[in-house]
This record gives sequence, C-alpha cells and structure tokens, in this order.
Amino acid sequence: MSLKEYKPGTAFPGVVGRTFEISEPAWPMSVRAKEGAPNILFIILDDTGFGQIGCYGAPIETPNLDSLAANGLRYRNMHTTALCSPTRSCVLTGRNHHSNAMACIAEGATGYPGSHGYIPFENGFLSEILLQHGYNTFAVGKWHLTPPQQTSAAGPYDRWPLGRGFERFYGFLGADTHQYYPDLTYDNHHVSPPKKPEDGYHLTEDIVDKAISFIADAKQVAPNKPFFTYFCTGATHAPHHVPKEWADRYKGKFDDGWEAYREKAFKKQKELGIIPKETELSRHDPDVKPWAECSPDEKKVYARMMEVYAGFLTHTDYHIGRLLDFLKRIGEFDNTLIMVLSDNGASAEGGPMGSVNENLFFNNVPETLEENLKLIDKLGGPEVFNHYAWGWTWAGNTPFRRWKRETYRGGISDPFIVHWPKGITAKGEIRTQYVHAIDMLPTVLEALSIEPPMSIKGVAQSPLEGVSFAHTFDDARAASKHHTQYFEMIGHRSIYHDGWRAVCPWPGTSFTEAGTSFGAPMYAETLAELDAKHWELYHVAEDFAENHNLADKEPAKLAEMISLWYVEAGKYNVLPIDGRSIVRALEERPLIAPDRSRYVYYQGTQPVPTFTAVRVLNRPHSITADVEIPKGGAEGVLLSHGDNEGGYVFYVNGGKLRYAHNYVARTIHRVESNGTVPEGCHQLRYEFEVTGEPDFYEGKGSPGRGRLYIDGKLVGQIEMPFTIPFAMGLSGGVTAGAFPGAPIVPELPAPFAFTGTIHTVTVDVSGELTKSADAEMRMNMARQ
Repeated sequence: MSLKEYKPGTAFPGVVGRTFEISEPAWPMSVRAKEGAPNILFIILDDTGFGQIGCYGAPIETPNLDSLAANGLRYRNMHTTALCSPTRSCVLTGRNHHSNAMACIAEGATGYPGSHGYIPFENGFLSEILLQHGYNTFAVGKWHLTPPQQTSAAGPYDRWPLGRGFERFYGFLGADTHQYYPDLTYDNHHVSPPKKPEDGYHLTEDIVDKAISFIADAKQVAPNKPFFTYFCTGATHAPHHVPKEWADRYKGKFDDGWEAYREKAFKKQKELGIIPKETELSRHDPDVKPWAECSPDEKKVYARMMEVYAGFLTHTDYHIGRLLDFLKRIGEFDNTLIMVLSDNGASAEGGPMGSVNENLFFNNVPETLEENLKLIDKLGGPEVFNHYAWGWTWAGNTPFRRWKRETYRGGISDPFIVHWPKGITAKGEIRTQYVHAIDMLPTVLEALSIEPPMSIKGVAQSPLEGVSFAHTFDDARAASKHHTQYFEMIGHRSIYHDGWRAVCPWPGTSFTEAGTSFGAPMYAETLAELDAKHWELYHVAEDFAENHNLADKEPAKLAEMISLWYVEAGKYNVLPIDGRSIVRALEERPLIAPDRSRYVYYQGTQPVPTFTAVRVLNRPHSITADVEIPKGGAEGVLLSHGDNEGGYVFYVNGGKLRYAHNYVARTIHRVESNGTVPEGCHQLRYEFEVTGEPDFYEGKGSPGRGRLYIDGKLVGQIEMPFTIPFAMGLSGGVTAGAFPGAPIVPELPAPFAFTGTIHTVTVDVSGELTKSADAEMRMNMARQ
C-alpha cells in the first residue's frame, strides 16, 4: 500500500479512530526536488581579472576552466560591483549590493539602509530558496558576508552560512586567510587544519576535499537528490601562497614585463573573440612605472611575484579540476549547472612595489626593494604574506583600465563561464549580452522552473532586482534583458544603459593625476564639482575598453546618464555617497559586547576574532595568567594574538616565562625570565608601560617597557623602541593556550599548546588608548 502524504499546513487526510486498526495514517509530505533537477555549482574566484584566465587570453595555464569554456559559454559582458562582499551578496540574493546593505565590506559599514552590513532577511539567499525545493546546500571556502562583530563564538549565528540556508559549511568567515595556516570554520565552530604546511597542507586542496566529501556524503544516501554547492576559493586573493614547484613552472615567463603581458593577452583575446575585433587597448596607467624604467633588481622581484601569482592560479585550476573529475566519476557532471565568476577585477592592494607582507601596508611601514629581494625565494611560502606589484594588476585586467575598488571596467568586468551539457546545446560559444552578478540567481530559478518565493521562514520577500539570462544559453543573438545598471564603490560611480556608460572616478582617473590616494573623503561641495565637471561618457557598444570620452561631444546624453544614476541611487539605497575607505571603520556601531577594561580568556576555547578581541596596541596593559604547572614543568602558549606577520605571544618555553612582540615580521622584541617557572599554582604576568608617543606616520606604535612577573616578583624587563601601530597579523585572533595559526615566533611549532593548566588569562586595558583614524582605516582595509 502506498503511503498517503499531505502538504504541511493542510488538513490531515487520513482517518483517526479510537484505536489504530480502525485508523488510517497519512504523513507530512517531505520536500522533494523535481525529477531530473540539475545540481548547481557556483565557483567564485577572488581578485581574478578579466585577462588572467587562459580562455580569456591570459598566458596562464587554466586547463580545467578552459575546458568548461570550450564545452560551455563565455560571457564577455559580465559585471560585478568592484569589491568582494558586495558582489557575493549580489550573487546569492539577486539584489543589488546597496539593497543588501553591503555598500562596502561589512568592516566598513555605516549606519544607513544601504551600508549597515546586515543583509536583510527579506532578501533571501539562493540556498534558502533551493532548500525549500529539496536541494542539499553546501558552502565551501570564503564567506565574508557576516558583520565582523558577529563572527565570534558568541554569535549570533543567523548570518553565518548555516543561518542563511546552507546545511554545511567549511571555510573562512573573513575576507582572506593564510593559505597554509587558515582561520577555519566548520559549520558553526572553529577547527584547525587537518595537516601542517610541512605535511603538504594548502587551503585550496582542503576545501576541494571538503566539497567532494559533502557531495559524496549526501549522494551515497540519496543519489537522486540534487545539490547546490557554493564553492569560493581564497585564491587568487592575497596572500599569493603556492608550493614552489607551481611557481617555478613560470620561471622566466614574465621577464619581459607588464606591458608585454598586456600586448600578448590583448592579441590572444582578439584571436579568441572574447573582445570585439575593433577593441583598442586602454592607455598606459599613469600609476604604473614603465617596465623599461625598472631597475634590474626591481624586474627580478616583480617578475617572481607574477610567477608566484600565475602558479597560484594554475594550482587553483588544478584542484577545481579534481572537483569536476569527481562529478564526472559519479555521473553528475553533465547535469550540473556550473557558473564560474570572479568577484571583482584584479587587486592593486599590493601597491606599486608589491608586498612580501601585506601587514606592512596596514601598519604604514614602507616596503623596500632591499627587504623584498632578501625574501624573493620565500615568495609563495608560509613565511610571507605576499601580493604582486600593481603593474601586474593593470595587466591582469587587459584590455580595460584600472582595477578592483574602482568602477571603470577593470574593476567591474570579469570572466564568467557557464557550463551545463544537459541543459545547454551550445558549446564553446561567446555571449555578448550585458549581465550582472544579480542576474545569476534569477537565471538559476528560470533554469529550474522555480518561481521566486513570496516568503522565506515567514519573512515576506522583496522583489528580485536581477533578470534571467537563461534565454541566451542557446541563442547567441538574443537581446539583452538587463538594460540599466548603476555602480558605486567608495565614491567611485558609474552607470550603464543600453550600450552607454557614464563614469565619475573618485578620487580621479588615477592617483597620479588626482594628486591624492585612494579613500579620500568626499564632501558636498566636492560632489557638486564632480557632477558638474568630472563625469565621463563612453559608448561601450562601440568602445569596449572605454578609450574615447564623449562627454564634451554628447552633453545631452551625459546629462541623461547622470540623472539616471541618481534615479537608480534613490531606488536602491545608494545614498549617501561616501568616498572614505578605511576611515569608515571609526563609525560607532552595535557590538555583541561593548569595549571594556578587562577581558578574560580560557584555555581550550576558540580563537576570538580581532574585531571582537581585546585591543592592546598603543596603551598600557597587563596580561595575567593563573596557571598550574605539573611536576616536570610545562611549556606552551599562555596567550597569543596575530600570526607570523605581526603579533604578540606570552608563553613558557625551556622552563622560562617569555614574551615576544613580532613587529610586522621585521623585528621581534623578546624578554625572558631570569629563572624558571616552578611547579604548582602560580600567577604569571606581563605588563606594558608606554614610555613615549607613537609615530603613526612612520609606522611605529607606542614605545614602551615590558616587564615579566612570577607571583608578583619582577623576573625580566625589556625596552621596546616601537611596537605595532595598527594591525596584528591578518589571520590570527586572540587565543589562550595555543597559536590558532602561523606561529608568531618562528622557532615555536604551531599550535604550541600549553601542557599545564590555565585557569584564566586576564588582560587589563584600563589605560588610555592612543587612537588614530589611519590606524582604524588600515586595520579594516586589511579585511577586503
């Protein structure tokens, strides 16, 4: 006898008698996907430019992505928001980033409807929709959609992946992480990597393994149940970490410089048809030093930086290939709708010289060629946190101008591949229709014949703002349905409408020409002047790479486009326009727990993210550990904050009490006790006394005197001429009893867990803090 089922919320269709033999059962209907429904796989790359994938003309090997393109579709007019979190919010909701309150990254949130950083629940995620239609839902890799003050173990968890419709999650919650010592979250809790770097660990390999295991776990139980996997690599965002053998594959390939890269990529793009044949290559960027003017040492370092980046991307492609091979092996590949996208253009955050330690920039410590040369052989390895010079950024966005964080096409035009053998007849074709990240969700829903829900979990849903491009799958000549799209990122504005684009660059067409740097504040009088004099106009239907500014020739059209930008801005919560970048972090915002003068940490707990942790820099403070030392002694970390690129650690080693302050991997200030820590219960203490003023402009935090105490007795002292001014290492939080990531002191093996008992570690910061807007700015931009 077949089971009788009924939809939950409707009347029970069975019979309820006084006893079971005269009753008839019926069961609440389980949610099931339609027979033959395809799997959905989104592959989101990070900071990968239009001209950096092989099938988009790059001299970089990406055979697996190229294979998807050869058997699927490439779109040459896909657009993003110019920054990571905003784009990701568009991908998952089908709404514009200001509608998602994600004007910038959440770390730069301000208290306005379009920028507070809390994605509204009325903007449902694709995961939430597909969960209601019988899909398994998995998120793997980068997230960066949760307000930073909500990423600690105190929650709340409703904006973590499992709170937004994903059944499983494995990855990192923030903007970036160390590829060898990542800050990993598994579902709703922190975990350590399964291996160490010396055992072959790399994050990309790990997240591919986990994506495969999530899918396999479900398929072995319910082989006909489809999945949605949101797979987001940490690559190719900095740090550009990759095993040496991958970088060495490109030895000498970039010795001819960034202009040569552009010329090669541009020529190949035309051969492939990925750009129109009449496209002109954009100008030489005024911020980029000509390769011919670089010294031999500069060329040596810069070329190696690009070799490492290229190896990083090829390594990423290889491991994506493992995921694709798994789908083929289990017979799911042909009926998986795959969409591959980069979240924005290539990143210029390495600056003109590149970096061996991005934390130098965030602490206002200048890069030097001499220091970078010393570390050239370590690029790509776990001891550095490297990013290439922005000449490669400019080249990576060929044929366009500029880069990530700006709304010229170099920041917003990205590679986009669609592959679905069972649903798309066309193979190896290029699509020219205008599409945007907000169009991905509507397209998936149309492909699945699913209507957007009226409500999710009882929350009425807002209208979708994207439009489906499913009609282009098998019709290369289909008309674009996406006619108008605004852009705004940190004051940089533009708008598209039916083949035209107007752009109002901020702070200017380049930093050199503007005479100022990224993130300059924009005031009302500045905005008025920009609107009156500085909008540019491009007919991108004919001028693909925005080379010919028609503002003077077409004033009426320009006025129309400017007015349209303001209409769209009003519609989608874009105002107020804010040109500030990191300074936004000074905005007061709600916290899970307010700042206080005393923080208590416990052994065996999860790392506390920097944004919710105690702040000891540039202020008097003390660290007191109440411990129990077993017979024979103990060693290990008492308290740590940061990683090998900057931070501090209070610890016991060789029987002695010690403290080390790693100043951005340039200098380590160390102090040790003059005797050993005896067995039994003891109070171990470190005190920092500020002895002078910080010099933030020179990248030096407050000088001070560090003292060690055992049971109140002074046992060690050090004078520190300077300390970290702004930001600890970019991937380590505060942890009692272990290193959560890369060890702060190189000779100590992670996690260097304390072998005794720590009852509490108390950090007192009742002393006055020396604040700096630049400090806050740099610390928060580290999270982009």
